[in-house]
Amino acid sequence: MENPSSGVRGAMEENTLAILDTSEATKHTRDADDDRIAFLEAVRAASLLPENKSPPTFKMCEAIFKILRFGKSLELISTSYQLLNELDRQFPRVYMMNTNGSSMPHELVVVQEAWTPFVLGTDISDSERAAANDLTSGLLDSQGFHQLLQGLAEVSDVENFQALDTKVLSNMLLFHYLVNALEGDFVPRNQMYKETMNWVLVRESLLNMILCSRKMNYKGLMKDCVTTLCGFGQFLAEYDNAVQSSETSMAKQPKAIDTALATAFLHFGRLTCAAMLKLMVMVLEVDLSKKNADMQGHITRADGVRTPLAEIIQDELAYDKNILAPFLQVFKDSKWKLEIIVQFFWKYMSKPSVRTRRSNGPAEDATFSGVLKCISNSSSTKSITKKIGAHAIHLLLAHGFQAFLLLSTKQTVEDIPVSKEQMAGGSVVETCKNLILVFNCLRTLDKQLEISSCAKEAIFVAANIVSKKL
Repeated sequence: MENPSSGVRGAMEENTLAILDTSEATKHTRDADDDRIAFLEAVRAASLLPENKSPPTFKMCEAIFKILRFGKSLELISTSYQLLNELDRQFPRVYMMNTNGSSMPHELVVVQEAWTPFVLGTDISDSERAAANDLTSGLLDSQGFHQLLQGLAEVSDVENFQALDTKVLSNMLLFHYLVNALEGDFVPRNQMYKETMNWVLVRESLLNMILCSRKMNYKGLMKDCVTTLCGFGQFLAEYDNAVQSSETSMAKQPKAIDTALATAFLHFGRLTCAAMLKLMVMVLEVDLSKKNADMQGHITRADGVRTPLAEIIQDELAYDKNILAPFLQVFKDSKWKLEIIVQFFWKYMSKPSVRTRRSNGPAEDATFSGVLKCISNSSSTKSITKKIGAHAIHLLLAHGFQAFLLLSTKQTVEDIPVSKEQMAGGSVVETCKNLILVFNCLRTLDKQLEISSCAKEAIFVAANIVSKKL
């Protein structure tokens, strides 16, 4: 029997899409833009305002997405972006549902016919992939997603700020929406994986399919993520510093740039930074789940082999020390920041034994406290300083200590059980003492060593904590 709601949704689709003039699909006249605004308002009224809300059809969502992707005005771009996010929150494609009378507390629900902005999977034809980047089709494949990110990486270079235009702003909001869509699909899948240890749930996520796609360069994508995050983060930090120093931002902006565009760029730039960080954290979570699945023997040849993002980040930071400070400043996720810093140190420290990929537990004390213990004597401090450099050590220790304290506070407030896998390991007081000891060793090695401001702050906080516990 035909679902009665399908007829209602069909009529809603026909009525709303009729507002758009198909003959002006690629035109951007005032009349065409007015039709697009009217269409967006009609979809909002039909799907979000009534008590009995009805989800929009795939074609309706695709039309909204086209406006976001190809719109020429800030009003169209912002309105379509906001509407798509509201629709995704109201009608999620993937979500967890509580179960009654079952051994499992939750059930994962995947609405197969629901809207998605991506064209992914092995069952997608070549013609559908070829149309993904055409003006007549708003959907994106993995290659199109990478190209979008490459464009943002180029814009993140301060030297290219003069090339600012509405298309750049559109791509910023487009990227932010796409990351939100990936998050809505991945987070419930990964949460369900943790409950069931069913790797297929994560394997079939949109994010994992993008990462495994042979249509794009995975390492290139991840490197562009680092470049974009550091570029935007550094630009916004310099802007904020200029404002605090009473130097108006407009004095530094080229005269050719429209004031409205420049203001939007600052706001959208912060959204882009947040979206980039969110994307990178999700990739790190995919890598962690994949590692756990591999240890249980659930990974097959079909899953492919790729370098974990944490290792790519470490290589990028080691290759270009100039991005170390911007990266640590803008990478706000304390859990993964601490993990990256710990792994970065262990990369340059000798390993006591050889481990297989399915060994139970780490061979070394792979915690921040363990790192401090290992480099808290003159010989190890001298060795690691030669490999990394004193300035880099200052930054890594200061940011690592800050992340350690934030996680310790969070665990105390939320009463989360502490484990070495979850946290840094070691007590707060012990970590503070070891941090001070490491900096004393650095001073002993180089009497003329100038302690950086962030390192001084870390030492001061550590000494204050130790003194209160005496």
